[in-house]
Amino acid sequence: MGNAANPVLLTATRSGTVESWHRGSLVLLDAGGAVEVSFGMPDRPIFARSCLKPLQAAAMVDVGFPGRREQLALAAASHDGEPVHRQTVRAILASAGLDEEALRCPPAWPGSEEARLQWIRERGEPARICHNCSGKHAAMLATCRAAGWDTSTYRLPTHPLQVLIREAVARYAGQPVAATAVDGCGAPAHAISLIGLASSFAGLSRAVDGSAALVSSAMKEHPTHIGGTRRPITHLVADVPGLLAKDGAEAVIAASLPDGRSFAAKLDDGAARGLGPLLSAALSYWRSQGQAVARWRAVPVTGGGEQVGELGWSADLRAAVDAPISRR
Repeated sequence: MGNAANPVLLTATRSGTVESWHRGSLVLLDAGGAVEVSFGMPDRPIFARSCLKPLQAAAMVDVGFPGRREQLALAAASHDGEPVHRQTVRAILASAGLDEEALRCPPAWPGSEEARLQWIRERGEPARICHNCSGKHAAMLATCRAAGWDTSTYRLPTHPLQVLIREAVARYAGQPVAATAVDGCGAPAHAISLIGLASSFAGLSRAVDGSAALVSSAMKEHPTHIGGTRRPITHLVADVPGLLAKDGAEAVIAASLPDGRSFAAKLDDGAARGLGPLLSAALSYWRSQGQAVARWRAVPVTGGGEQVGELGWSADLRAAVDAPISRR
């Protein structure tokens, strides 16, 4: 699904010398769905990983997920296992008459360093509720309860819920699912192209009613629930009015604005450190303003406790981002 010939999107410099390169594919679509900017091969299928969670959440709403708005945001989240995340997972499970034992995601440590250290002091071992996908799994369980489906097999691709989710992914993306595999959390992972991923986010942002609108508005209203207090995805959604965005494992990211402009990208090497600069590139291209947009244009590279360089846009990506609107 990757290609070594993909262009360099990000470079890391140390003391004035380029130390690392991150190649990948990227696409920006205009409000009508036409390609405005393209790098690499955005038409090739990739596992969109957790970027599909908003689509999965919308499918769950369609079949009866009864959660409140913050619970719906957590259903679409890759959270850091902070206290608010764990509390919301428990609330979703309790609403369905279930507890943490029903979760089938693997045990994990919280993603936030502060939450992880606190959890180690208090509990001493990883737990399913701390897994970044536990919100999605809790929502899947609650949806199965609401629909009268078996809760012990909800991860199987043949389960009625997973069949409906796969159909929803294809419908939102406007293309068939190219492959289905097992995600890191044990639920199905679906492959679509970056163009399909960007198109699906455009549909979520443009929706004015129904499940898509509910998911989109819930994620915008509760940015801390979709990531964590130190995550670029949370900072950028909180900072940019109307922004819908989601990150995924192996360096996949997607975003859209209310008018339907959309973006999706993947780094070939799966380096998560590049997600903030990639999303900031899309927002800068759209001329979105905000402290978080400026903050995440580059990630500091340190040496001896001081900044000695940065991870930022390649020359080609910068040229595309900075192109005058009159020349687009």
